[in-house]
Amino acid sequence: MKALLKNLFCKEFDVYSKSNGIEALEWLHEGNLPHLIITDIRMPNMGGIEFLQNVKGSTFFHTIPLVVLSGVGNSDERVHCLKIGADDFIIKPFNPEELEIRVHRILKMNRA
Repeated sequence: MKALLKNLFCKEFDVYSKSNGIEALEWLHEGNLPHLIITDIRMPNMGGIEFLQNVKGSTFFHTIPLVVLSGVGNSDERVHCLKIGADDFIIKPFNPEELEIRVHRILKMNRA
């Protein structure tokens, strides 16, 4: 999945990938402020929901748009993620073109 996302976005953006939520939070705490985060729900060590709660609950990172990817199409999980701050929720497998469109829309809305 990380390779697919990197390949999809590397022509337009600097793409950084982390193996789990703990690594990603450490990277953010090192002073890295991405324009957007894409996270999976199922990750080792710290899952996507806990990562989402940490990012959206942070004074420094809460404004970073965050898109959640999940292989679980459970409506309760989608609603929960959106309630705690996810900007979008996309179910895997997904159409890469649709993800690109959604990412560009989110970034455009955040620039306005």
